[in-house]
Amino acid sequence: MATSKNNTQSNIFSFFLTLDTLSKLIFLGLGFASIGIVITITSNLIHRLTSSQLTIAAGDKTGESYIISEAIKQVVERRSNIKITVEETKGTTKNLQMLQEGKAQLATAQIDVAAQELDILPNNQAKATARTVAVLYKDIFQLVVRDPKINQFVQLKGKTIALPASGGQYQSFLTVAAHYGFSEKDFKITGLNSRGKPIDNYNDQAADSDFRQKKADAVFRVRTPGNKSISDLVNNYQGRLLPIPQAEAMKIKYPAFETAIIPQGAYRGNPPMPITNLPTVAVPRLLLASDQVDPRIIQELTRIIYEYRQEIANAIAQEHAEVKPLISSINRPGDTSGIDIYLHPGALAFYERDQPSFVQANADYIALLLTVSLLMVEWIRQLKLWIERSKKDEADEYLKSAINLMKEGQVNLEYRQNTLDETFNKAAKALVAERISQESFRTFNEAYKTTREAIERDRQLAQATIEQKQRENSAKYIKMVVKLLQYRQQNKDLLQQKLDQILEQVVGDLVTENISQESFRTFIEAYKTTRDAIERKN
Repeated sequence: MATSKNNTQSNIFSFFLTLDTLSKLIFLGLGFASIGIVITITSNLIHRLTSSQLTIAAGDKTGESYIISEAIKQVVERRSNIKITVEETKGTTKNLQMLQEGKAQLATAQIDVAAQELDILPNNQAKATARTVAVLYKDIFQLVVRDPKINQFVQLKGKTIALPASGGQYQSFLTVAAHYGFSEKDFKITGLNSRGKPIDNYNDQAADSDFRQKKADAVFRVRTPGNKSISDLVNNYQGRLLPIPQAEAMKIKYPAFETAIIPQGAYRGNPPMPITNLPTVAVPRLLLASDQVDPRIIQELTRIIYEYRQEIANAIAQEHAEVKPLISSINRPGDTSGIDIYLHPGALAFYERDQPSFVQANADYIALLLTVSLLMVEWIRQLKLWIERSKKDEADEYLKSAINLMKEGQVNLEYRQNTLDETFNKAAKALVAERISQESFRTFNEAYKTTREAIERDRQLAQATIEQKQRENSAKYIKMVVKLLQYRQQNKDLLQQKLDQILEQVVGDLVTENISQESFRTFIEAYKTTRDAIERKN
């Protein structure tokens, strides 16, 4: 079995080595593309089958963001394998801190506070950066007072404000106060102790209690219109809503601020409360995510929030019915929010799902590019084939010449050998100049060696024929000389003259190589013997 596998691998490797450069590149490209597709499919499958655990820092339990977060948790866990833990906190500041420290992966935050406090940790301590996922709803700055003599924000100087001294809500109050020329020292904040430090566990419920017990002159809230606790203070504890004007002016310094109206009768219809439309400030409440969270998880979370808004609204308890309408406000963060918090890549992937991809948007150009590329590849391929054919044609000429020289038989042996050597030199130079391939040269070289051997055989046969003819000529002359001895009656001088004539013929044939040196020496022996015999005659 192991031998079979090794042979298969060896065959694949050998096949790869036989491919030309272009085919190798295509082969490797398709291989890497296939591996990439398998890895992507496997990764997505593992992601779908693996449960993800997220923690969301959601603020005070009585706040709209916490209530909505609980509803989102229920629907997301029902519709996916994402598990969510909702953490109660003291507000936006704590939420952002948990997000940057990696203690939470999701957080709700006022956009104005997020703009100021995203760098609350030194860079070397921050483990994550906040990225926006969605705008959950818009918070409204709401100021409730009891004293009928207080009709403007500036009249709160020296008054007691029921307000936790931590979180985004407190920061928003100080921002508005700073716009009117006040600071923290100009108010008595119920959430601060005698040393000016925040009181632990002092929350919105405690602040509401101080107002109800007349321990505070005003309550400041960053909540949605129709908020339950504000409604209770207005309808049961003589609370009145005051305007917070100049939102447009505040927007110059705080671009996240928006102008808003608390509509007449928002908390009571008869008599109306407020008694008229009140100008105030609005800030979007964001759902943020850590940039360390897998974009695919955030994309799925965003999809569920958008596609199952009605289900999220239904998941909100009836005791918080005033929060249900806020679910319809969930939207994509705008590009004009005035702060530098980028969209999470996962959320961006969901929001742009219906937008054409780069390939779709540039289909014409890509098609043109592919067409040109294919034409270039085909042109290169055809050029390569033409070059290969040219090389083969030249090699075929050398091969044909060698074969023709082999067929010519026993004639013009020196010419054939010289022509063959000349053809070999031309083929060698063509190989060096890359006008023929090495494979073609090897084929020609085999023909060259075969032709050279054929010429050598023809030369040997020709030489044997010549030697045979030379021997025959020598025998003929010897026979003629010996025949002279039979004419004893003839004159000695006449016989000598004929003998010399035969010698002259033999010398002539020796010069013309019609007899060999060896045959000539044999003839000379016969010549001498005959001459001596003639001399002894008479």
